[in-house]
Amino acid sequence: MRTKQELSTAIRERRRAALVVNAHSRRGRRLYDAVHARLRAAGFELLGAYPVDRPGDLDRVLAEAAELGPDLLVTGGGDGTVGAAARLLAHRDIALGLLPLGTTNNFARTVGVPLDLDAAIGVLTGGKVIDVDLGLIGDTRFTNHVGIGLSADIMLTAPPRLKRAVGRLAYPLTALGLLARHRPLRVTVRAEGRDHTFHTHQVYVANGGFHAGRPITADATADDRLLVAYPVGGQSRRGLLRETARNAAAGHRRTLGDEPFLAVRQLWLETDRPARIEVDGEPYGQTPVRIGLDPNALRLMAAADSPDH
Repeated sequence: MRTKQELSTAIRERRRAALVVNAHSRRGRRLYDAVHARLRAAGFELLGAYPVDRPGDLDRVLAEAAELGPDLLVTGGGDGTVGAAARLLAHRDIALGLLPLGTTNNFARTVGVPLDLDAAIGVLTGGKVIDVDLGLIGDTRFTNHVGIGLSADIMLTAPPRLKRAVGRLAYPLTALGLLARHRPLRVTVRAEGRDHTFHTHQVYVANGGFHAGRPITADATADDRLLVAYPVGGQSRRGLLRETARNAAAGHRRTLGDEPFLAVRQLWLETDRPARIEVDGEPYGQTPVRIGLDPNALRLMAAADSPDH
């Protein structure tokens, strides 16, 4: 296993990469040819290049690309694509390169990768390799968050055509339709010898610093050895809407020390009835569940001035 510095040097000097673009994502199909051409123009030798049209093929294609032995595996897509690549590359001698082509691009925002395509490619050519934490739910690694309650129902219900048409607005639009019949949960979070109980329609456990394209808090990162658990609102539907709006508007002004955030290394979460779970926007299962961390599990290309702990 090379050091991060050695891997950074190999990427800058050899430019050996593989490219996987989720062509099923919002912008992936439209931008695949441009991504391919711009990487070649930036001096990268593409050992393989794959547009993935069917979501069910993504894991297989990512594994095929990694087997080519690149120093850098460049992925274009949204958070689901990034999560699949992160699970594959955890603790491997290959860096992940991010081209944010999805709806919310939470992980790219967390690690400071620009959403502009040319600027993101600039990170691949002029950045450095850092390592960040991944979350663990059961034996499954994740980059951004675990959602329990309404968000899992939304992820299973939001129409793909609506997501492509209006982007991240698809989620609140779908939520409005589901909220009228959604019942609140009693959620118990057990961490560091204490029980915390919430009555809420929704609870998140985040590894990264962004949710729905907005900051969770000003100091939440993917490199701090902490998970952030927090409910959104209480039992009333109006409270859920009010707190969702508050989180979106004021996250950048809040800190992990504020209510209702719990910043912990691991936790056990249970609900008064089985509740659906989504992990980085993909269905996972039901509660109860244990959630923890895999510290410094993923190497990725970030801006040259990015902090690295």
